[in-house]
Order: sequence, then C-alpha cells, then structure tokens
Amino acid sequence: MATEIIHPDHLVYAKPALMNDTTMHYCPGCSHGVVHKLIAEVVAEMGMEEKTVGICPVGCAVFAYRYLDIDWQEAPHGRAPALAAAVKRLWNDRLVFTYQGDGDLACIGTCETIHSLNRGDNIVIIFVNNAIYGMTGGQMSATTLLDQPTATCPSGRDPQLHGYPLDITDLATRLQGTCYVTRQSVDTVASINKAKRAMRKAFEASMAGKGSSLIEIVSTCNSGWKMTPVQANRWMQENLFDHYSKGDLKDTTKE
Repeated sequence: MATEIIHPDHLVYAKPALMNDTTMHYCPGCSHGVVHKLIAEVVAEMGMEEKTVGICPVGCAVFAYRYLDIDWQEAPHGRAPALAAAVKRLWNDRLVFTYQGDGDLACIGTCETIHSLNRGDNIVIIFVNNAIYGMTGGQMSATTLLDQPTATCPSGRDPQLHGYPLDITDLATRLQGTCYVTRQSVDTVASINKAKRAMRKAFEASMAGKGSSLIEIVSTCNSGWKMTPVQANRWMQENLFDHYSKGDLKDTTKE
C-alpha cells in the first residue's frame, strides 16, 4: 500500500485525458463545460479516442474543437447533421456525433435535423437547449418558453406574435429512423450521472448501426437570462423542466 499522500492509488478525480489544457471561452456557470467533460469521459471509456469525429456548430460551442482532443469538422450554421451523415457514410467505423445548441439545431437547422433523424443515420446528435441565442446577444430561439423575456421579445414570448416553443425532441420520437431519444440535464451530480449513461447508450447504439440518437441537454444561459449561475439553475428547474420534461422519450436499442 502506498504511504505517500500524493500517489496514483489515492487519486479521487482527474481531468479527462481527452480534454486539452486550453482555457474555455464559455461564461462562468455555463453548462457546456460539463457536457464536454462527459463526452471526453465516455469516448475514453469506450476506447474510441482515435475513432471519434465531432461536428461543431455555429453558436456558443463553435470552438469546441479547441477543448477535446479528437477529430473535428466545422459545419455551416445548422448543417451539422448533414455533415455528420456524410462522415459516417464515408467512415462507417467512426463514432460520429454533432454538438449543437437550440439556435443551430431547432431554428437554423430544423430541416437537416429532421431529415437526418428520419433517415436513421447512425450518428448521435447532442442538443444543448438553453431556450435562447446565447452567443449573439440573448435573442428568442425556437425553444424559448411562452412569456420568457429575451432581447427580441423583452415583454415575453407571445404565441400570437412569435408562435409556440418547438419541442423538436418530442418530434424526434415519432420518426422511424430514431432508436434512442432522451432529455437530460447537468445541474446536479445525479443528473450528470444520468446524462453520462444516456450518452454512453447513444454512442453504443450508433456504433451498432441501430439508427439515430438525439440527446437533449436542458441547460442554462445565465448571461443571456441576466441571472447568476445559481439563479439560472433554479429558473431552469422551475420553468424549463415543466415544459421540457426529462427522461427517455424513446428507446428501441434493445429490440
């Protein structure tokens, strides 16, 4: 038994080996850093470090390629699923995933998202939903809640003027090409652990050729919401979770 205080046998936690030492550009309190860490952990645990390709979005995570030491491609705004489908078809032995926000996926990229999921492309779409355009100034997005104020609807989202929030994850459950559709969060330790298990299931299903998976991560944007990180977590729990209920919405991976 090791007697030194600092010894590998005493290690409790370490930064995932796939995460680079680059300082992240995300705002303090942002959910993106936790989601990045989960991807790094799951990819390493699956032994796919040399066979993973991530597709970056246009949005807050546009520089995701700086933070995880895997292969990356940068997609035009909203087109990440189309690019991921091409990579997977040309390189079938690769683990291919997209990493997108609600502006990129549910606004600009609705067409690409729906058609990729409907085709059953063997990819994983990671959808970080904070119900706002975080990078460009806090504008209303497709997933902004009714009465939620943003820079472009300061009095709150009005369905008569702006339409209703788009629950694209629920729509994904009705597409024949999807094998696993889930909605998670990373606001507590328990939630983080559930999100990690969901990510592992989706990645394994894609490598087994079972179809498309969509993992929605309901998240915060304390800068865009004009709140502290603690306030943003509480607001998410009290408001977003009511509309975007967490849990597995569809799972055919065992069939």
